[in-house]
Amino acid sequence: MAEVINMPRLSDTMEEGTVATWLKKVGDKVEEGDILAEIETDKATMEFESFSEGVLLHIGIEEGETAPVDKLLAIIGEEGEDISGLINGDDNSSDSKEEDDKESSKNSDKESDSSSEKNESEENETASEDSSSNLPEGVEIISMPRLSDTMEEGTVATWLKKEGDAVEEGDILAEIETDKATMEFESFYSGTLLKIGIAEGETAKVDALLAIIGPEGTDVSNINTVSKPKTSAKKEKAEDKNEEPVKEEKKNESSTKTKETSSSSSNSGSTSKRIFASPLAKKLAEEKGINLNHVSGSGDNGRIVKSDIENYQPAASGGQAYTPVGQEVWEEVKNSQMRKTIAKRLGESKFTAPHYYLTIELDMDAAIESRKAINADPDVKISFNDMIVKACAMALRKHPQVNSQWTGDSIKIAKHIHVGVAVAVDEGLLVPVLKYTDQMTFSQIGAQVKELAGKARNKKITPDEMQGSTFTVSNLGMFGIKEFTSIINAPNSAILSVGAIIQKPVVKNGAIAIGNTMTVTLACDHRTVDGATGAQFLQTLRSYIEQPVTMFV
Repeated sequence: MAEVINMPRLSDTMEEGTVATWLKKVGDKVEEGDILAEIETDKATMEFESFSEGVLLHIGIEEGETAPVDKLLAIIGEEGEDISGLINGDDNSSDSKEEDDKESSKNSDKESDSSSEKNESEENETASEDSSSNLPEGVEIISMPRLSDTMEEGTVATWLKKEGDAVEEGDILAEIETDKATMEFESFYSGTLLKIGIAEGETAKVDALLAIIGPEGTDVSNINTVSKPKTSAKKEKAEDKNEEPVKEEKKNESSTKTKETSSSSSNSGSTSKRIFASPLAKKLAEEKGINLNHVSGSGDNGRIVKSDIENYQPAASGGQAYTPVGQEVWEEVKNSQMRKTIAKRLGESKFTAPHYYLTIELDMDAAIESRKAINADPDVKISFNDMIVKACAMALRKHPQVNSQWTGDSIKIAKHIHVGVAVAVDEGLLVPVLKYTDQMTFSQIGAQVKELAGKARNKKITPDEMQGSTFTVSNLGMFGIKEFTSIINAPNSAILSVGAIIQKPVVKNGAIAIGNTMTVTLACDHRTVDGATGAQFLQTLRSYIEQPVTMFV
């Protein structure tokens, strides 16, 4: 006989759900415990598993569609079975008589104590209304959820939190036995577990007060349970309904099947232990033949999740599998205004300006000797970076097209030369600007770079000292970086990336010798700087660096 599956109420406040993803399609075979779909509630996206076996004959709510609780979600039955009556909402289909008999029996069972139940229900509803209408601020009442479409009551199998524990949204609060399976129930609130309304082993009707979560120390003593829990409800239910032994045996068999992952495999020889795993993790483990006892869970309270099964690796030499143990930890650092500005400007530059790159290798032997000679004066100390900045400024004089900006309607070529020098600080990268760099000496460049870099690192640099660059130099050579490319510092048209000086075999005068080289890469905006122009700029730069005396002329 076909089974009708309705949209379940997966949270205590859920009124409608959206099917995010169907994991089965019409015609697929479905086993008990298979994940049918992922359903978005008002609080989370949850996996919904099948409690029936057969073939998925009909899907009532398509992916992306939203429907109220109890709307027809799917129909599972035997292949080829006529379900037209069920789709059209006709309750008098092929097995209507049997269903009517069941309903009649059910109503007969209820009549014997209907009076007491009615009075109790009325009293509880009044108590619930009185208590919920004056809830302290921040307090949330969690009711027994209806975790399957036929669930009328549930039993708390295990509490994973105790009163006084801190609870985060998404934490597993308890395992609840429904009429079809034992399922994990997660919290949709954050706070402190102030009260447990249904103890382990107790059974209560759907909507009974399950727990109260709120600010630590809140007095909730005046909030009463909605429905009085009953112990050993399964046994009482079986006696009241006079269920046939065959049905009781089948139910016990189903319960055993649902819980069989909660104890260790008898073949492993290990002691019994509780294993928590998501339904999807259990399904994947079964498909892959993985013993859940050998898997370490990375979820809340050691819960095994899908990624744990996908990343599981058995031991190389047989026996019990080795699983790395650790904890995934993230530290969230709020973006400073500086970091946000850097990200915005670099993103705009990279995805707006069409970058291209030109790389050359410079012979640094003459530059090394020249620097030694200059620094021989005790009152003068210059760096290779000072020499590079000066060479760039002088090369820009001869190639003004590189010293330009793109405006859309025109290209602005700067007659002045302001070189920006990238400086790393704790929160990102700043670019102090040397105004009229071409008119400065090596010593003046070195002194001003040192001063501005110090201001940048101490957060004392002014906006004016970082504005107006027409070209930029970025040097990572001091970190041992041999070669790299940079993003253009908009609105500049180019930036030079400077690598480390490397000692290696080179060819000089037809013979192999040990030489010192440095790799530099020019990033250009193709809208303003053509390839030939960029190459000519690098040729001029090479002549200045490889023959430093020319920079004094």
